[in-house]
Amino acid sequence: MTAILSAEGLSKTFRTPFSRREVRALDGLDLQVASGEVFGLLGPNGAGKTTTVKILLGLTHPTAGVARLFGLPASDPESRRRVGYLPEGHRFPGYLTARQTLSIFGRMSGVAPAELKSRIPELLARVRISDWADMKVKKFSKGMTQRLGLAAALVHRPDLLLLDEPTDGVDPVGRREIRDLLREEAARGTAILLNSHLLSEIEMTCDRVAVLRKGRLVATGRIADLTAQGFTYRFAGTGVDEALLGAFRESGAGAERVNGHVKLTARDAEHLNALVDTARARGVLVTELTPVRSTLEDVFVDLVNAGEAAEAGGTDDALRPEGSPG
Repeated sequence: MTAILSAEGLSKTFRTPFSRREVRALDGLDLQVASGEVFGLLGPNGAGKTTTVKILLGLTHPTAGVARLFGLPASDPESRRRVGYLPEGHRFPGYLTARQTLSIFGRMSGVAPAELKSRIPELLARVRISDWADMKVKKFSKGMTQRLGLAAALVHRPDLLLLDEPTDGVDPVGRREIRDLLREEAARGTAILLNSHLLSEIEMTCDRVAVLRKGRLVATGRIADLTAQGFTYRFAGTGVDEALLGAFRESGAGAERVNGHVKLTARDAEHLNALVDTARARGVLVTELTPVRSTLEDVFVDLVNAGEAAEAGGTDDALRPEGSPG
């Protein structure tokens, strides 16, 4: 897949207004998002997510490193012609209707008036607000405003979407509809960078994620890989008795009963297969062998806590994620 968005050694240092103390918002960030990929950017408050997006949009410049969109430096306005952006907490003039809002955004993005005549009804239908096309935006709920914002980001058929909390304020049905829409866009080849605090949404939507902490990349990869718990499996079958569990343990495996099944931990794939062979040799009919995974939230909190603990020397205060309530 072609890299649509890339960052190499991206760093940003700010100076506080009065003390002139240096604050490093980004510290050597390397990142790539490919065509057709949905990529999640995660991190606690102050991790550098907003700074990253501002650099990508040319709203601020890096202290070091380079960011590119479509092979062009992010500082080049031409790099943003094919970008759709949905900021968090966006607002539209209340006196405009949804149709008028999309018309203005479309014209500002260079879409021809003739094309907008068909494009606007199509988008209103895709985000499920066709029935409110001519209602003034000031009467919209937060969820409807969010849907309109997504339509505005899509109006010029961008090849890269930068989305900040796209499902904020949207009901569960709406969140699923937005997930489906993003998948449709990815299937069309659109690269999507998604920032959200709803980690369950990220887990259901993204192909890969990156976790930032205090400007540094602490983990990146496919969600399935980040949430895998080694060779730990949920095992079930007919005729599973204590003798079999004892045989598992004698071979060096972990085996414990949990809520009607066995939590089975092997050393590697070869060991796992040997355990299954042992069960079958004892006449057990295996009915389930499912990898046990952490949730993305578990992984995220563990990564943030680990960094806090390392900085604090392992004190109890390090166990609270940055930005969490006291």
